Amino acid sequence: MVAEKRTRLSRQARRAQLITLGVQMLATRSLEELSVEDLADGAGVSRGLLFHYFDSKHDFHLAVVSELAKEMLERTAPDLALDPLDALHASLSAFIDFVSENRDGYMSLLRGAASGDPAIRKVLDETRAEMANRTLAQTPVLGIPAGPRTRISVRGWIAFTEEAVINWLSDEELSREELISLVSDALPALLIGAAPE
Repeated sequence: MVAEKRTRLSRQARRAQLITLGVQMLATRSLEELSVEDLADGAGVSRGLLFHYFDSKHDFHLAVVSELAKEMLERTAPDLALDPLDALHASLSAFIDFVSENRDGYMSLLRGAASGDPAIRKVLDETRAEMANRTLAQTPVLGIPAGPRTRISVRGWIAFTEEAVINWLSDEELSREELISLVSDALPALLIGAAPE
């Protein structure tokens, strides 16, 4: 029998590999279930070696959540070549696909014990702020001026979208297209209502 040859990775490459593996595992389990033992086994490293790359389990979880948020923002980036409403539809479609692929981890971040962790909340809040900024950048194209009412409405719409998607994942009473239509139709209605009279 031939022994498997292990590839020696740089510290940065090994850390990136462990984070990527953590993101993959988070697709099918909650953050609380993301164990150091499973990760070490999956990466072919000892449990103790994992802490050579991360200060603690919390540090590792935070790195995984940050990477997951980064991937979600990349996948849902609006196509600025499209009409704003078509770009919104495409971004929402990508968001629903991303959340569906990462269902357990996503739900644990919004509803599980991790949602109360201040460092993880900060990552989630920064991600929501980026999503809001993307949306606000398109409101002048729709003839709706930016302002406090518009900003509050967009932030509220993001919370509504998250809640609608979580409910849909739980029971899927609507089709995927019906969900996209519900969420995308809600934004213009909110923005029109928020426009100064």
